[in-house]
Amino acid sequence: MIYCSPNFVRVKKSRRMSWSGHVACMGDRRGVYMVLVGKPEGKRPLGRPRCRWEDNIKMDLQEVGCGGMDWIELAQDRNRWRQLVTAVVNHQVPNNIGNSLTSCKRVSF
Repeated sequence: MIYCSPNFVRVKKSRRMSWSGHVACMGDRRGVYMVLVGKPEGKRPLGRPRCRWEDNIKMDLQEVGCGGMDWIELAQDRNRWRQLVTAVVNHQVPNNIGNSLTSCKRVSF
C-alpha cells in the first residue's frame, strides 16, 4: 500500500513541515495561523486527546534531534527551517545545522 511506503511518509512529513513554516512566518493575526497554533475553547470529549498539527510538527522535529525547541521561532529563519525540512526527508541532521540550532531557546511542552 502506498500510504505505508517510507518514501510517502517522509514526503508527507516534509510537506507538513514546509507548510507550517510558511504559516508560522505569516504572523499571529492571520486566521490560518490561529487555527494551526490555537487552543480551542470548551470541553473536549473523553478519551485520549486528538493529535494536532502542532503536535505532529513537534514529533517530526524530535525525530531529527531538535525536539524541545520553539518551532515557530525556528521557522522565522528560512534557511534553518529549509535545512530541517530536508533533514526530515532524509532522516538525518546535516552537519552544519547543529551549530546554528544551539542558539535557539528550548521550551518545555
